[in-house]
Amino acid sequence: MTVLIAGGGVGGLTLALSLHQVGQPCRIFEAVADPRPLGVGINLQPHAVKELDRLDLLPDLDAIGLRARHVAYFSSHGHEIWRETRGEAAGYRWPQLSVHRGHLQMLLLREVKKRLGENAIMTGTRLMGWQDHDTAITIQLTSGERVEGEVLIAADGIHSQSRAKLFPGEGPPVWNGILMRRGTTWAKGFLGGRAMAMIGHKTRKFVCYPIAERGEDVLVNWIADLAADLGQPLDRADWNKPGHAEDLLPHFGDWRFDWLDVPALIERAEGIFEWPMVDRDPLPRWTHGRMTLLGDAAHAMYPIGSNGASQAILDARVLAREIRDHGPTEQALTAYEAERRPATTEIVLANRGDGPDKVLDIVEARAPDGFETLDSVISQQELQDIAAGYKSTVGMDRDRLNASPPIL
Repeated sequence: MTVLIAGGGVGGLTLALSLHQVGQPCRIFEAVADPRPLGVGINLQPHAVKELDRLDLLPDLDAIGLRARHVAYFSSHGHEIWRETRGEAAGYRWPQLSVHRGHLQMLLLREVKKRLGENAIMTGTRLMGWQDHDTAITIQLTSGERVEGEVLIAADGIHSQSRAKLFPGEGPPVWNGILMRRGTTWAKGFLGGRAMAMIGHKTRKFVCYPIAERGEDVLVNWIADLAADLGQPLDRADWNKPGHAEDLLPHFGDWRFDWLDVPALIERAEGIFEWPMVDRDPLPRWTHGRMTLLGDAAHAMYPIGSNGASQAILDARVLAREIRDHGPTEQALTAYEAERRPATTEIVLANRGDGPDKVLDIVEARAPDGFETLDSVISQQELQDIAAGYKSTVGMDRDRLNASPPIL
């Protein structure tokens, strides 16, 4: 009774570790022949760290990331709008962790090979298709191999070939007209250390946070968002293109604040890469017989609110729990979807409304030339309601999370 997993990213690897935890055999099939630590910084929220802790991974996560202490929002003039503590500093029993996505993936991959064995993952081969039978499912791989299992989990990312086969008319991901340039720069710490900063507004925004420390310096992961021409075509080549500081400095060159020098971060970056900000429309269903979708393949969302990887981890834990309770069956897949699809649909839509970052857009709209007193622009109650509403949407209500048992 083997569960077949297409995709060796954060979601697929977490699922494999979770299935091993409950004694369920599985195999992973990953398209990349030699997985390497690619990508940039991400944040793992306490609800996801809680589940990774149940996999005994928290010490290893601490070795590759930093525990965030607070987040602060600033106008494009550098005036503070809202600040709140995060993770343990906010009273959660688990931290919020700022990590390099590639280092997280390599950690999960090492643990899969150590706990499940080297043969648990086959690299350099992609899922081509599948045939659903009454009691099993057979997949075809680009390597020419055919493999039989009980269920298939497609965790093959935002460009999922599995999703494309299920919904051939869907087309490419949906672009909102924002181009993101991302980079990392060694610099002095800011805002007291281990802080996230959000500056500007939707069409001109700078986000930064540290993902490593070296003495008094930190490795700042940063993202610069700028509106672009929605009419320009996008294709796969537009993901992870080299970016250039000269494209950003005309827009952020005067963002030198007493607490952060934005142009210096851009100019001294170790490398700049460019992505379009995209998501996908929520689906009417994920499960089709003995196969289902997971992670970005199921619910790709804008990188707002730091929840993409965290939601994939929650997917994996819920699915492993249902497979434990119902076996690797259609019933398990249906129960998993019934819990996770409505929850993630709500997050996808909330992120389209700019999630918690909407406080930046509100202040920009009401006071584009800056403000003398924040209360004349937005009340503390409105700020608190926006923050609390988003936490509730993504499953981060502190008291409820602290009191609830782990998913698995």
